[in-house]
Amino acid sequence: MIYYATFIPGMQEVIAGVLQKRLRDVSIERLLDGAVVFETECTYDSLNFFCFNNIFALIDILESKNSRRQQSGPAILEFHIRKTLETRKAWPLISENNKKIKSFRLVCSMENTLSPVNEKIKQEMERFIQRNSSLQLSRSKPDTEFWFLFRREGFSLFLKRLTNHRIGEKSLNKGELSPQLAWLLCHIADLKHNEIVLDPYCGYGSIPNAGCRHFPIKKFYASDIDRQCVEITRSKSGLRKERGESLRGEIFQADFHSIHDFISPGAVDAIVTDPPWGMYKTDVSLQTFYNDMIAVFSKVLKDNGRAIILSAAEKELESAVKTEQSLKISGKIPILVSGKKACVFILVK
Repeated sequence: MIYYATFIPGMQEVIAGVLQKRLRDVSIERLLDGAVVFETECTYDSLNFFCFNNIFALIDILESKNSRRQQSGPAILEFHIRKTLETRKAWPLISENNKKIKSFRLVCSMENTLSPVNEKIKQEMERFIQRNSSLQLSRSKPDTEFWFLFRREGFSLFLKRLTNHRIGEKSLNKGELSPQLAWLLCHIADLKHNEIVLDPYCGYGSIPNAGCRHFPIKKFYASDIDRQCVEITRSKSGLRKERGESLRGEIFQADFHSIHDFISPGAVDAIVTDPPWGMYKTDVSLQTFYNDMIAVFSKVLKDNGRAIILSAAEKELESAVKTEQSLKISGKIPILVSGKKACVFILVK
């Protein structure tokens, strides 16, 4: 099976490492900004990845030849559809569907933007899929999707969506990290068995939820100053109480200056967090806020402990680290979060 999977832009090298670690037979065909094409004998049901936004089966790929390089993306998409119709190939990936899959729709896209194509050509392709799959066309609430996707690198892909698009359409709370990004931050932190982890700006709980659900840690302490965020965090599946006993997650309503009330100095193996980026005005300057944050982190981390910090305030964070001699920036990963430039900082004590 050849898969096309999308992820947080900027995380290419991290994703390559995850694939190579999890799939011994993997062959990475194309490593792109925000997407990867890889081949493995592993079936979709067995992939069990938490870092991908969406996963597709690759049906066909069309390279943009020199003679068509000046054409627009929509024209190349239409060319790919015409070529597919002309070959009349019986694609197994079109015809083989789960019994629960009854309907489909056809999506044409330029990167992440829906693209108009000739309606007559599109309808002919829809009929082609119907004949070869026995699926019914449903443009509003389909069970699956077939995509013609053009990428700026100069090729288009014919894909069958494997992830549930209806789940993907559910919106997060404003400012809430996606589960995929939260998992990646925990993965970058290399959380290990019996470790103590902290997120003092947990917001709606994406990071502690990912840490408790998917990593063999001993304890995840999380806090936020907002009561509503704390209540939502406590309701997350990986953090809910069972039979009157708390799970590995401990959630507190507290300002980050007060984390010493529940965390002893030098007790934390790793901090994984998404602090404020300075997008809202406060009485405290962003630089002062980051200086105080780094000073607190230095006190609670063990020697050789690490802090994974997601922030768009690159200048302020780097300046704060310079004032705290015990912490060093060992790596940075520039990424895009909801279209905004940000950076994952890796700090080591």
